[in-house]
Amino acid sequence: MAIVETRAQPGVRATIRETPPAVRNLLVGVMVNQLGAFVQPFLVLYLTHRGFPVGQAGFALTVYSVGAIAGTLVGGELAYRIGARATIVTAMTGSALALGLIPLVSASGLSVPLAVVVGGAGLAAQCYRPAAAIMVNELMPETHRVMGFSMMRIALNAGAALGPLLAGAVILFDWNLLFWIDAVTAALCGLLAWLRLPHVGAARRSEAGVAQPESAYRAILRDRGFRLFLLATLVAALVWVQYLVALPLSVAAAGYSPAFYSALLTIGSGLLVLTELKITSYVRRWPASVAGAVGTAVLGLGFTGFLLAGYGFAAIVAATVVLVIGMMIQGPTMFAHPARFPPAVQARYVGAHQAIHGVGLALGPVLGVAGWQAIGPGIWPLCGLLAVAAAGCAYLGMRST
Repeated sequence: MAIVETRAQPGVRATIRETPPAVRNLLVGVMVNQLGAFVQPFLVLYLTHRGFPVGQAGFALTVYSVGAIAGTLVGGELAYRIGARATIVTAMTGSALALGLIPLVSASGLSVPLAVVVGGAGLAAQCYRPAAAIMVNELMPETHRVMGFSMMRIALNAGAALGPLLAGAVILFDWNLLFWIDAVTAALCGLLAWLRLPHVGAARRSEAGVAQPESAYRAILRDRGFRLFLLATLVAALVWVQYLVALPLSVAAAGYSPAFYSALLTIGSGLLVLTELKITSYVRRWPASVAGAVGTAVLGLGFTGFLLAGYGFAAIVAATVVLVIGMMIQGPTMFAHPARFPPAVQARYVGAHQAIHGVGLALGPVLGVAGWQAIGPGIWPLCGLLAVAAAGCAYLGMRST
């Protein structure tokens, strides 16, 4: 399936100035929703606080992750059938209901109802993402589309950076407030979508002809280039999540305090929020295949740099900066890529990509801990080699689609 490369020249100011109001509203909703996204980082702590065994709490988090992976596929299908705005409204409404039920169900001490509610919360929480990607692709001017995906990543990261600060204050009053606030932010995102976002997606897709689900997914399976792209996405996600899994283990082994690791996370988030748009303004002029390959390779270089952890904190900070730069180079382009397919199959391609990305994020912690226990610092050159392989897949896959 051929996709025409576009090379856009306008800079950051022009992009911000020409961003449609609907996209601005979408970005605000995304940030508000992410600001209250407390389930994944705090669920285990919350459930153990409520008296659940650690094993059951860990299982609940696994169920949430499985629901989140399924949610991206369901979200892609809904976006195709009912449109992007209706999908976002439906997903956020369902998310608010499920999140509000978590404190009530956990109070019963019953693990099965809790698993059902938590799985539903995970599904609903991620269901909106394919629709949001499609909306950015359809509403942003063509010359600014990659920048639009960069702006959405910044909105997500800004919410994720501020959210833990809010959570730390909320926990002092009542742990249940975590999920009730999360429910409120989800409801606000859904309300904003209902009131301020246009109806795009389903109507336009109907003009392009109807693609049955089985034919769309068969097209994905037959598309060798997209299969390579999905493989690159999976491996890059497995590598990236080691920033949150193997790196804290490495930092502790090198004798640094948890506060130092927190500072690394702050540096990474701050760098992304402050500079990604500017970097994307240059990178979007490259062919998509080059941006995907170069960024993934730079990501691997950063992780390999953690081999130097024993040489001082400056080496660790430098490696962190390099890997975040790699993510900024490849992230917006790779997340924009599936949305550029024809309308009749676009939603399914977007959903498949985000589901595979979710699989990588879900498997990464298990594999990262096992890898660290088996080979210790040897995990870093392994991450580098995997990233280089993913870069090759990204280049070949994105060049041929």
